[in-house]
Amino acid sequence: MEVSVLNINGQETGRKVQLNDAIFGIEPNDHVLYLDVKQYLANQRQGTAKSKERSEVSGSTRKLGRQKGGGGARRGDINSPVLVGGGRVFGPKPRNYSFKLNKKVKALARKSALSYKAQENAIVVLEDFTMEAPKTKDFVNITKNLKVEGKKMLLLLPEVNKNVFLSSRNLQRAEVMTATAVNATRQRSSQNAASRVGRSRMLLSSSKMAQRAAAARQMAVTRVAASTAVRRGAFTCSHRGARQRNAPG
Repeated sequence: MEVSVLNINGQETGRKVQLNDAIFGIEPNDHVLYLDVKQYLANQRQGTAKSKERSEVSGSTRKLGRQKGGGGARRGDINSPVLVGGGRVFGPKPRNYSFKLNKKVKALARKSALSYKAQENAIVVLEDFTMEAPKTKDFVNITKNLKVEGKKMLLLLPEVNKNVFLSSRNLQRAEVMTATAVNATRQRSSQNAASRVGRSRMLLSSSKMAQRAAAARQMAVTRVAASTAVRRGAFTCSHRGARQRNAPG
């Protein structure tokens, strides 16, 4: 796939860049995209939610009523979960939501996101440019020339460029990061993204990625729910412990 190289004024320079089909021309994998987005969002969670159980609530342990003959449930002391102000049953506890994904899975997710953008003709290569000083107005003018003003934009750079980063930091829909730090989540959520290869920058935009990712997420949630149901139904409990139904042998 060939892409024309543009300058910051939005004009063609007469040069073209050949995109690697092994990265931009694969068959996108929606489920791998879902897994990568799920891991990214899970890693952002603090996991500090905590509620007090019955044994942690401050209150008297005196038995409020007799065991039998009261006409109600055996609620015990004032810390019982059935009373107002009592403990919470199965409440949240601090936990780590992060999980592991293989490197090849993450790489496939990035390639799938880039391939989606290539299919939508949403890739624009920019000629290398420099900014002498951080200036948001200059960055906004570049987005106007490229006709991406007001859209979500992700600018990918081969190395850290402080002036470009500071120029875009005050724009709500613009984000700048290095190419080594990009992930499938950023590529999917941004309407416009940029990356530089050699001395060129690549501008990416997405239109249908959100719908496809939502469909993939819903499909994966259904799979997880079905897997949980099967897993729960495949085990039973006896007085000697848990045993598996239809166990071999």
